[in-house]
Amino acid sequence: MSLKWLYLDLNSYFASVEQQLHPTLRNRPVAVVPSLTDSTCAIAASYEAKAYGIKTGTKIYEAKRMCPDLILVCGNHQHYVEYHHRILKEIDKYIPVDQICSIDEVACKLVGRECNEDYALDLARRIKQGIRQNVGECLRCSIGIAPNKFLAKTASNLEKPNGLQIIYAEDMPGRISHFKLRDLTGIGQGVEYRLHRAGIFTIEQLFTLSPKHMRKIWGGVGGERYWYMLRGHQLPDVETTRSSIGHSHILEPNLRPEKKARQVMKRLLLKAASRLRRKKYYAKHMSLGVRIEQGSKVKLDTSFYRSCDNIILGREATKLWQQLIERHHPHRIKKVSITLDHLVENKNLQPELFDNVRKSHLVKQQGFENLSKAMDVINAKFGKDSIVMGNLPNQTQSFSGTKVAFTRIPELKEFYE
Repeated sequence: MSLKWLYLDLNSYFASVEQQLHPTLRNRPVAVVPSLTDSTCAIAASYEAKAYGIKTGTKIYEAKRMCPDLILVCGNHQHYVEYHHRILKEIDKYIPVDQICSIDEVACKLVGRECNEDYALDLARRIKQGIRQNVGECLRCSIGIAPNKFLAKTASNLEKPNGLQIIYAEDMPGRISHFKLRDLTGIGQGVEYRLHRAGIFTIEQLFTLSPKHMRKIWGGVGGERYWYMLRGHQLPDVETTRSSIGHSHILEPNLRPEKKARQVMKRLLLKAASRLRRKKYYAKHMSLGVRIEQGSKVKLDTSFYRSCDNIILGREATKLWQQLIERHHPHRIKKVSITLDHLVENKNLQPELFDNVRKSHLVKQQGFENLSKAMDVINAKFGKDSIVMGNLPNQTQSFSGTKVAFTRIPELKEFYE
């Protein structure tokens, strides 16, 4: 099989951006954190910090024991998104980006002479040099080249940082025989558990399975697709549709009293509602998730007539919060999440055929939507929280900012909502 994909993975991306922005952090152990407390965990670590065993998810109190000289930096997600777009622009000088896989990973399809090994390697080196010279010297990347996107990503994991590797289908499984099962994209804790139950513990054993057996272990057609991807076959991507919009936040200790946590919940809701309107969706269902400090996780949900405005959604969220108080009596809350789902696109709304009572409700709802959109315009022009509903705690900045999630890259507009 010929080479068809180039996969670029930026190394220690968040920490590298911080080192690029702040020269005093270069060549020093850095951990990017959501808040400057020892109880939180690292969301990124520089390679100097990784040398001490610190990685994403390491608790900071443990990281400080591992590296007393560790420097903590509170993440600035707007900078990470801005650099993301600068990097995309630079890559586009050499080859079109076919797919943005995450904020620090992209896949590019090779065509024509780009499929030639020597040309593909030269292309990868030029991309690396362009990023280093035109975006930032601290922004290193590992590039993998292979017959399909899956193997190209796998190749990018063979050498870090600043690696460049090629995998051909005939190289498998030898090139990755030293990998653990969990080192492969798509094998998480659940799949690994099922593989172990089937007696599969190594990469070599994984390659002895038949497509039918892998389908059985995975519990669906995904296992059979995985069999073909491991062997370099290019399969069509499975189409996905947006199913929900939401935000979550782990609260700093001073925001954990119930009354302050409720204000955080309201702010997260307003942010989700603003995204809902900008994407031209209506929601018909809402979930409130809460992790009580020194207690359990709680999830409450409610359904309602489709809505996208701050007022109706705010009322539904307030009802859920009241249920939380009545049922669980939380005093301190560690984490809050709000999710809007059962989405309907604006263009897919059906004409209203109900009686005048429902039509009267829709007229009132339209007024609420217009008011909410006016708030969006003001906040976009003058900055987020220029106009809000209700009171906010003094530490607004610590929880109202947009964050980069593992599955989603925020639009730059979101940093002003």
